[in-house]
Order: sequence, then structure tokens, then C-alpha cells
Amino acid sequence: MDLHIDDSPAAEWEHAMISGNGRQGLLFWGGPEAIRLTLSHERLFQPVSAPLPPPGTAAILPELRGLLRARRFQDAADRVCAHAAAEDPGYRELRWVDPLIGAATLTFTPRKSSSQAISGYARSTDFATGVVTQRWDGVVCEAFVSRADDVVALRVTGADGTLTLAPVDGEPDRPIDVRVDGLTLEAAFPGADWPGALPGYRVECRVMRQGNGLFLLARTVVGARTVVPWPDLDFDGLLAAHVAVHGELYRRFRLDLGGDRVAVLVNACRYAAISASGELPPTLQGVWSGGFRPPWRSAYTLDGNLPAAVQGFAPTGTPELLLPVLALAEARRADMRVNARRLYGVDGLLAPAHQSSHGLVNHFGPRWCQTFWTAGAAWLARLFVEFYEHTGDEVFLRERAVPFLAEAAEFHLGFVTVEDGVARFAPSYSPENAPANTGSQAGVDATMDVAAVGGLLRDLLRFAPEDARAPRWRALLAALPPFRVAGDGLLAEWVDPGLEDAPGHRHASHLYPLWYGGDPAFDDPRLRAAAVAAIRARLAWWDGQEADEMAYGLAQLGIAAAHLGLREEAFGALSRLAARYFRPSLVPTHNRDAIFNVDVAGALPALVAAMLVRSRPGRVDLLPALPREWPRGEVAGLVARGPVRVVRLSWSPSGVTAVLSAPHPIRTVVTGPRITSIELDLIPGVETTVNC
Repeated sequence: MDLHIDDSPAAEWEHAMISGNGRQGLLFWGGPEAIRLTLSHERLFQPVSAPLPPPGTAAILPELRGLLRARRFQDAADRVCAHAAAEDPGYRELRWVDPLIGAATLTFTPRKSSSQAISGYARSTDFATGVVTQRWDGVVCEAFVSRADDVVALRVTGADGTLTLAPVDGEPDRPIDVRVDGLTLEAAFPGADWPGALPGYRVECRVMRQGNGLFLLARTVVGARTVVPWPDLDFDGLLAAHVAVHGELYRRFRLDLGGDRVAVLVNACRYAAISASGELPPTLQGVWSGGFRPPWRSAYTLDGNLPAAVQGFAPTGTPELLLPVLALAEARRADMRVNARRLYGVDGLLAPAHQSSHGLVNHFGPRWCQTFWTAGAAWLARLFVEFYEHTGDEVFLRERAVPFLAEAAEFHLGFVTVEDGVARFAPSYSPENAPANTGSQAGVDATMDVAAVGGLLRDLLRFAPEDARAPRWRALLAALPPFRVAGDGLLAEWVDPGLEDAPGHRHASHLYPLWYGGDPAFDDPRLRAAAVAAIRARLAWWDGQEADEMAYGLAQLGIAAAHLGLREEAFGALSRLAARYFRPSLVPTHNRDAIFNVDVAGALPALVAAMLVRSRPGRVDLLPALPREWPRGEVAGLVARGPVRVVRLSWSPSGVTAVLSAPHPIRTVVTGPRITSIELDLIPGVETTVNC
């Protein structure tokens, strides 16, 4: 299941096979007529627009809140845009973030006689090694991107040919000065003279002819030119060093579902997610880009996509791959402070919904009124908690997590108003959805805001109960409004009773409380039933013809279902994902067979993990949402919150066996299909077997 083979050449980069080391990406496409290697780099965001100060809407916040109280929601969104445009003409139109662009395409054209017919073509991806291959008629072209040596390696055997290097296809948003000299490409970004803008990049290659074949190294260097020696290794030596790193990450988790295709897709997704994680987290397209204008600029979209793309790392045994997104969040704290101060006049952190080369809120409009989305830093804070709960790293908790959580909470302590003892979120935004009775995405009291802030405050009080700020945290937590059950029995997407739900939508952000360790509010049977009804209503919409976009939304829906033990609904979401959102290369897409995208590469493994193990600190539930379609199977390498390592979990009609361990002494309750609960004391270095 680690080797995927396909017999269809890719005529365009969107259907390419992928390899990557997180820093550099390789799209491997073409076919016997011409093999193409499109190169990219995690930091290659073309500087298109200078960062602007976020609009100073703090000055008109009383006016905005007055419009919202008067139920003039769209007027409030329009007022923000008018105020921004009056401050700076750069806001007169929607301002996009800088795009992740492709660096260059290297083309190998094999020499052959004009009468030579081609047969036996196949292409493959080896998930365990990162090697992508095309072969035909005794010709073998193999490539990978080395984690150990940070180069792209290509080996061709059985054919000689020509090599050319050129910019990627298409027109950039802003002119680029490009000079190609043989197998070196130099690119400069003229006019991008603002602080922090990339000056340009360089693609360089080294080729060695080897009889009837060749060995080539390539790399992309972003920013100031530096001289780095080439590694003194052949293809096999480079591969061995790479596999020692990549293969170790990949093999930490193994899944056997008795031949079910889902296990193969989990492998493909984990491969893509690992390959896209370097010093920075995956963008919408991971570390890959084949053009100059990727959809949504292939940025970091925090209101759903990025959290989905990294959600599978911790439960499948690679929590350290969360560190790049946490480091990005820490690096952007200065920008997030500016956002909080200019938009709302308060201290703390306000994360933008969409960012790439900086973290200032520059991307918003009258429809997508994303200055009103204030839950971003709280969601990022949850990722800090996820790392801690899956590693038990107390130094990380003390030195990195708690400080970030506290500053994220500081924003809400200043922003949230308390009226008659009840906290109010105004303005508010439930990502990309609009109440059915207003038609405007601008709103108040989104359920997601209440849930994210509630989780943030509970975590702070758990980790730092004696902090001098704890009384303020407790006061805000006590003031948060309860989640609302709408008249139709669904969990409401807005706590405000005047805003009607619109369940026919790709986002389901009000289910945020069910995506991680859970929310104690859902111990209430009435609220749990409302969440079940909301999940089923969203799934019914996904069965319609309108539902063809944003695959990760299905995964989040399935994760919520798994958390509630809804095995049929969780499997239904998973089945839809598996059937709709993968190319023949097994690279996922954003829409049905459209838009190269890696959100699902993290979200699908997270969904499968949630179906097999549900956890919160002190409790591990085995097989909470096991579908009938998987009567037997085995998984190795899951990590539950605690942390508890599920060394092995196997099941069949005759019973369930789990082998558990922990890196630190821990007491935990374990439940399973045939046991209500047992309490275990797990000791480092000792594996404990549970039969149920």
C-alpha cells in the first residue's frame, strides 16, 4: 500500500505526482515525449502588493455596533469597506495576499527515432521513500526531494536527451525579470521595494551524464543569493539519507483495513502532508505551485483550510509537524497585535483569515467581511494545546503555549462586551456563511466565536489557574452565552435567536466544539441531540448537486460525527471524500476533480483517527465510530491526548485488543466496545494490553 501505480501520463501539472521535503516541492508530470519537473519553494511568495496597515475601524466601532444592533448587517460590512477606502485607496478593491508561485519547469526530452512506438508506460509514487517514477520501454525516470540535503534529485536510465529550464507557464500578477543561462534561472521582482519583500530567487542545476542516462540535482534558492556546495553523493546515497528522515516520519503510523481503499488514501494523504511540511506549514497547495496565479493565492487560510491541513499530524504520531504552524503564529504576533489595535482598539492577538507573506488584515470585502472574524488566534491557540496534549512537553507548555494563549485571550477580554451579564460578540463572523434571513455574512454572536473563546479560557484556567489574570478569564468564561438549539432542533450557527440557520453550506463552523477534545456543554443530552441533527442536515446537503467544493468541510463534518459516536455518518462523510476528491495520482483536490489542494491530506487521516480513537486528557475511547464496513482491521501508531500512545489496536468479530503506552506516568480511563471503563496507570517503557 506504500506504492501507488497509475498508467495515465499527466498532460498538465495539476495531475502531477508530487515529492517534497517541506521546503522545496517537485511536481513530476509529462510523459515519454517530455518529462517535466516543476520546482517550487515554501517561501516563494511573489511580492505583488505592499502590506497596508489594517483599516482603523476602531474609530468607528460604536457606529458599527449600532448598525448591528439595528440589524443592518450588510450596512456594517459596507461601512468597513468605505472607511478603509477613505483611509487608503489600496482598499478600494479586494486586496489579495501575495501568491505562492512556481519557480521553474525543467524539461527532459528523450531522444528517440521518429518511428519508435511507445508502450508499457506507468508512473508511480512510493510514499515511504518519496520517489516518483515514470517508466516505459526500458526507460526509467526517478526523482525525489531530499529532506537531508535539500535538493531535487533526478536519475534517468535507458535514455539520453536534452534538458531545458524555463519559467512556469502563465502571466504573473506583477512583472518578473527572468534570465535563463543554460540550466540556471535568475528571477528578480522589480518595484517590490517595501520592507520584507523578496528581492527574487534563483534555480540552479547540476547535471552529470552517465552513459545512456543522466543524474541531475536542482534546487531553488529564495531571497539573497548564497553559495551552498552541492552534496557529494550519488542518487542512491542521497536517497538513503533522505529515507532515513522521511521514511521514519511516514512509518510511524500504519493502517490495515483488510483491503479497503481508505487505507491507501490515508497513506497518500499522510505522504502529501509530510512532504508539504518544512520550516513553514502547508499552504492551500502545500509546498507546490505550477503557475503564477494559484487559486486563493495558495495562501494560509486560517478560518478552516490550514487547521484542517495539519489536523492529522498529532493523532497519527507526528506531532512535531505541528511546530511549523505554531512557529508561524509566533512570528506573526507583532502583526496580529497591530490588527487588534487598529481594527478594535484593544490589546492581544487578532489573526487574519487569509495571509501569506505577512499577518496583517488586508484581505476583506463587503461580502467576505473578514475583519469581523475574531476567532483566529483562539483557534491557533487550540493547535498549541494539541501539541502539548499529544507530547506532554511541559517546557513547551510553560514557555510557548501559555504565553500565546494568554495573549489571544487578552484580545477577547477587551473586545467582548458584557450586557446584562451575558457576553456579546459584535461584530461576528461564521466563516463564509450567512444567516438565511439576512443574506449577509456580517453577524453577531457566531457559535464558533463562543466555542473557540470558551475552549481558550478553559485551557488557560487548566494550565495557569493561579495567574494574576485568571479572575478575568473566569469572569468572561462565566459570561459566555449557552449554545442555542434552533426551532428545528438543530444546533444553531449563531447564538443570537434573531439569526436563522442556513444548513446548506460547505462550512459547519458551529461544530468547532467537536473537532478536538470536546466541549463539556455537549454532555447535555439536548445539546448533543441538536449537534447530531446539525450533522445530519449538513450531510443531506452534501448529497445534493450543489455540494462539490471544499472537500475538507466534509472531513470536519465526519470528525464531529465521530466525536459523537455516529459511525454511519462519519463513514458517510469519509466515503464521499474518497469517491470525489482524489486525482489518479492520489493527490487530493479542493472541488470534485478540480483545484490541486492539500487540505484533505491532513483532514482525512484526522477523520479516520477520530473514528478509531476518541480522547481527551484522562480518557481514551477505543473504536467510538467503527463502521460496519470495517469488521476487522489493525492500526499502529495512533497517539491520544494525554498523551497515550496506541502502540497497536486490532479488532475482529471476536474482540478488540489494544496495546497502550505513555512517555510519562499517566492515569487514564479506557473504554471500548465491550467495556464501560477501566482505569489504567501507564508507566514509561511498559506496554499495557487491554482486551475488550
